Formats: sequence, structure tokens, C-alpha cells
Amino acid sequence: MHRVGSAGNTSNSTRPRKEKRLTYVLNDADDTKHCAGINCLAVLRSSVSDRSDYLFTGSRDGTLKRWALAEDAATCSATFESHVDWVNDVVLAGDNTLVSCSSDATLKTWSSLSEGNCTRTLRQHSDYVTCLASAGKNSNIVASGGLGGEVFVWDIEAALAPVSKSGDAMEDECSNGINGSGNPLPMTSLRTISSSNSISMHSSQSHGYVPVAAKGHKESVYALAMNDSGTLLVSGGTEKVVRVWDPRSGSKTMKLRGHTDNIRALLLDSTGRLCLSGSSDSMIRLWDLGQQRCVHSYAVHTDSVWALASTPTFSHVYSGGRDLSLYLTDLATRESLLLCTGEHPILQLALHDDSIWVATTDSSVHRWPAEGSNPQKIFQRGGSFLAGNLSFSRARVSLEGSTPVPVYKEPTFTIPGTSGIVQHEILNNRRHVLTKDTAGSVKLWEITRGSVIEDYGKVSFEEKKEELFEMVSIPAWFTVDTRLGSLSIHLDTPQCFTAEMYSVDLNIVGKPEDDKVNLGRETLKGLLTHWLAKRKHKSGSQASANGEVPGKDITTRTLAHSRIEVDGNAENDSMVYPPFEFSTLSPPSIITEGSQGGLWRKKITDLDGTEDDKDLPWWCLDCVLINRLPPRENTKCSFYLHPCEGSTIQILTQGKLSAPRILRIHKVVNYVVEKMVLDKPVDSVNPDGTFPPGFAGGQLQTSAIGDGSFRPGLKPWQKLRPSIEILCNNQASLGSRHELGHSACLYMEET
Repeated sequence: MHRVGSAGNTSNSTRPRKEKRLTYVLNDADDTKHCAGINCLAVLRSSVSDRSDYLFTGSRDGTLKRWALAEDAATCSATFESHVDWVNDVVLAGDNTLVSCSSDATLKTWSSLSEGNCTRTLRQHSDYVTCLASAGKNSNIVASGGLGGEVFVWDIEAALAPVSKSGDAMEDECSNGINGSGNPLPMTSLRTISSSNSISMHSSQSHGYVPVAAKGHKESVYALAMNDSGTLLVSGGTEKVVRVWDPRSGSKTMKLRGHTDNIRALLLDSTGRLCLSGSSDSMIRLWDLGQQRCVHSYAVHTDSVWALASTPTFSHVYSGGRDLSLYLTDLATRESLLLCTGEHPILQLALHDDSIWVATTDSSVHRWPAEGSNPQKIFQRGGSFLAGNLSFSRARVSLEGSTPVPVYKEPTFTIPGTSGIVQHEILNNRRHVLTKDTAGSVKLWEITRGSVIEDYGKVSFEEKKEELFEMVSIPAWFTVDTRLGSLSIHLDTPQCFTAEMYSVDLNIVGKPEDDKVNLGRETLKGLLTHWLAKRKHKSGSQASANGEVPGKDITTRTLAHSRIEVDGNAENDSMVYPPFEFSTLSPPSIITEGSQGGLWRKKITDLDGTEDDKDLPWWCLDCVLINRLPPRENTKCSFYLHPCEGSTIQILTQGKLSAPRILRIHKVVNYVVEKMVLDKPVDSVNPDGTFPPGFAGGQLQTSAIGDGSFRPGLKPWQKLRPSIEILCNNQASLGSRHELGHSACLYMEET
């Protein structure tokens, strides 16, 4: 299972502590579009005639977007960003409250007409939250279900009510402990109902509102539906049965059997008497809950049914799924029409007047004609077929070549998305990542700046990867995944501080060429530069008001010197070098957690400077605020330097030598020339066999370079020195820019 972050063990644990992770998600230039499949839809109709309606979309990229709808236009008016994994479902509830659920095991509430403010995070599920359902008339009631088999029923108005703090029992925040006004937001606790339907209290992080938990599912829940009054709830999942509940008490009222595979979609009519279910067995079933039986089966699809939507009178049903097709079926006459086919599986449907919005595994959303108020108008076009009542009947008709012709060829409108990344390769220089997206475009990203530095277009990914190969050896200081449709760069301590490069190789102007630059540290500085500037401003203003010295660090955490070291090679300042400057036009988003509140996500430019160790990992704060890095693995390597077979070269050094792994081979050449037996005094080798400071990273005392050329002003005896070639294991010749880390035994040969 995908987890973006991990919680550490308690201080009393005997196992090694797992530190919190920091992840940053790189955004493409156009942040008004989704970059992954659309899992869910919700339509908000305006109560004012001259105001536009809104469409809300929830995506596998972890965000929701609000679209202001016009006749042939849709404008992204807000992005809702706080979830750290796929957004799986969204419903409207209460007074313009948006409720979403995610694979990050949370529900979140938002002010639907805001600029994207999360108002509460509910963390009661033990696994992915897959589905939501709301009551039409009693719109404060929302139910949630997930892979853990739990079904919770929430009164949103009560859940959003302010809750007083009690000791250490704090409710959870919207994203990182702070809402739009800068005040901490609480988290709800949980009331569960046992199998005997008796109510029991489970201690949680707070003493506030307690939702009802309906217990009975032994396996994952994929679908929920509720009637308008909120008095009836149905659920389905991998158990292949439809369960019916009283959401007010959490008690089970009946169980309906008939499907032979997972139940993926459910609908209830306004009265709660009729229920429609769609299943991975390709069937749609109509249930009469009063009679507690299936009254009709509809074999319309040739594969799994994943989405259902009904007309207001519950006379017709629109259905879509894995077979890429959208059908309209008359529930009374069993007549069906193929409305359209696409290129991607259909995940959810939303009726809007006489149109229907279709969400698929693609990042775009399409609007198709639906005639929701009078669907018989579509049937008058002809081309309908009679739905069978056995799943194999529809598949057999398809195999016989009598597939129906779609009524519509093109959608009336499309909200475009961007192509998501589906393939990636971390290059050897550990700063560039090659990617390929769903459109086949290959791009090169510089992850220390979070931007695309080369767009190669539609070329061979494998050939481009081979072309960009470099003979360098830099430790793996980060990991990557593309689950959200974009590059997510994961930083874990202490691994993220193991990679170093010389400033000359990073083209940093004004910094000594042989200064070593820690890639992890400088990347963190670049990510948190906006936060640090706002923090210093707030700290200075507060200090001035209190008569204190501005700039004093207000962090109270005691530093453990046994596990932290000061990076003596890096300047203790907030300067961000050009190779680590992140764009403010398309800033990356941070996903992380501190000592309280759980995982959160926010753009780096939206950090307000108030975040501290409750919100950010301690090692990030230590790195950026006080220049402390955790102990790292040894960045040096040992090697032997021998004359090549048959060579007459003599060198005044013996035994094992050591130097930084990032040292270029031309430095070794310089050292060899310096130590060769020539007509000049030779400095002694360090007693421990290590290279002198000039070799290991400082300025060398000699002006010779490995290609045999010499700079002007050399002494006459120096111009007599031969050119030296370095071989690895007496076989492969190493270029001057190759790194020492590639070889353990070097041989010298005069050329």
C-alpha cells in the first residue's frame, strides 16, 4: 500500500526510530489543470439566476478543483490542496460545505466557495477512504466507507462546531495545524457500534463530536448511497452483497445477495424504496427494499460497472465502467442505448441539467448530451437494444459482432487536463530525472530546481536514457514515485545528506571551485526559503515588540549532539544558489508531518512562517535554521595507486590512499605528477596515507593538468613532465572528469 510518510517510534522503543519524511511534488507550468485521472465529481447549482453553477473535480493527483461553468466554457476558480494521496470521492453537504475523502485515510471539509481553505480533517479510518454519500434534504448527514471495512456516519454541522481543548487532547488541523485565520483546528473522535449494536466509546485525540460507526462489513467497502432524508444507507464492496443500514443508529436492517463480484456503485431513489447497484460482474441490478429482493437485472455492459447516475424521477439510469462506454437504460422497458464510447474507463458520472459530466482515468473531464429531463428524446433516435438479464448475454452479443452504434461521436465540451507522468528514470548525476507522460512526451527535470530543463517531445525513452548516461558516481540521496501523476521527490534522513558535488560542477559563480556542496541541504534551503523569510520577518516583528534581539531562534527542542553534527564546510546562511532556486510561478508542494497532527500538503509559497516542529520534521528545521546535519555515511573511498605493467614510473607513495568519492580523476593525475620522481623536491605523503588538503578538496599547489598541457609561467623543470593516463583495474581508461568513486584500484601509464 502506498504511504507518503511514516510515523516514528516512541522514544522508549528498542527498535531504530523511523524519522519523518519530507516529500516535494513538482508541478508543471499550468497548475489550473489536473495531471492524473478524475475519480469524482460534484455539481453545485447556484441559487442566484445570474451566478454560474460550479463543478468540483477530485483527482488522483491529490487535489480538487472548482470550475465556474458557462455554456461553452469552464474556468478553474480554485484549487483545494491538502490531501496527500488520491482524492477518491467528493460530496456537497450543509451550507456550501465540500467533503472529500482520500487514499490518505482522511476526510476533509472545505468551504466550497473559498479560495481552497480546508476547515477540518477527520482521521478515523484505518485505511483508504474510498466512497462518500450524502442525504439530499438532510444535507448535513454524510457517510464514508473504506478499505478497512468501516462505515462512518457524520453530522457535518456538529463535526465542524468548535471544540474546547482538554489537556493534551487536541483535535486535528485542516492540513498542517493551521486554518486560514492561523488558528489551530480540532479533530473529531470516534464512537463505534459493536456487532450487538450497543454503543461504545473509543478514546481518540479529542473529546468532541463522535460520529456513528456502522459495523458489519468484514471486507472493503467500495460504494455507498443514502436517501434524501438520511434515514436509509446502503453499502457494498468486496463481499458482493448490498447491506442496508439505519444511519441514525448504525444498525443493520437487511442484506441483499445476487451479485457475483465486487459491488462498485450504488444509487437510492429519494424515498429509499428502490436501489440500483453496479458490479464488477458487469451487471446492474434493481432492488425493491420493501420486498427485500432483486426485481430486475440489466446486462448492458461487457465489463465492470463502476459508475451510475439516475434521472430525477429514477426512471432511467446512466451507467459507465471499465468497457469505456456510457449507456442509458430505461428501468421499466429494459431498453438501452449506447450514448458514447471513449478511450478511458469511466469512474464517475454527474448529471447537470440536460448534460452529463463524465470522469475517467484520464485527466480531462467531458460533457455529453443526456436529456436528463426527458431521456425518451434520445430513444426516439433509434438504435436501442433490449438489455438481457444474464451477464453472459451481453458479452455474447458483443462477440457476435452486433455491438450497438454510439448515439454521440464527440462531447459537447471538454475540460482539458495535462498529461501525467507514467515512467521515470533517475540519471547518474542524481540531479536529473528523465520522464515520459501519457502523451508520449519525454522530458528532463532538474529536481534541485523543480523545473523541466529539456522537452524532447515524442522520442524513444530508452534511447534518450542511454544518450544521457554519465560516468559519475553520486550516492542515491532521494527517491521518486509518480503515483500522483507528477514527480514526488522523497527525502529521508540521513540518506538525503550523503551526496556532495564541487561548486565548479554546479556552475556556482563566486564560490571557490573546490568547495563541496551538499545537495540535500541546499535543496531544503531552496524549498523552505519562503518559509524562512516569513519566519524571520515574524520573529523580528515579535522580538521588536518585546524589546528582544531580532533573529533569535525560538525553537525550544533540545538538540541531541550525539546524533547531529555541524556541517563545517557549508556557510551558515540562508543564501540559495541558482541550481537550487525553485520557481514561484509553478512552486512545488510539500508533503510532510511534524510531531503532531499527521501528514499535510501545501505549496512552498503558501507557508506562512508559523510552522514549527509540530508541523515539520526536526531534521529539516535543524538543517535550515542552525546548519546541523545528522551523522552521514563515510563519503570517502579507499584505493590503491600502482604503476601500469611495464611502466617505468616511480611514485613516492605506497599503500592504501583515500579521498572523497566525488573527486575527479584529473585531480588524481595532478597528484601523480606531483609525486613522481622528477628533478624537484617532493613533499612528503601524509603518514596515514591520505591525500593532502590540496588534493582532497582545496586548491592544488601544482598547475599541471592531466591532458599533458601546462599553463604559462611554469618553471623549466615542470615542462619536462610527461602526460599521465589513469586506468581502472589495468583495463578501462578513465577520463579526466570521471569520479574516483567508480574505481578502487588505479594504474598509471605514461603516454
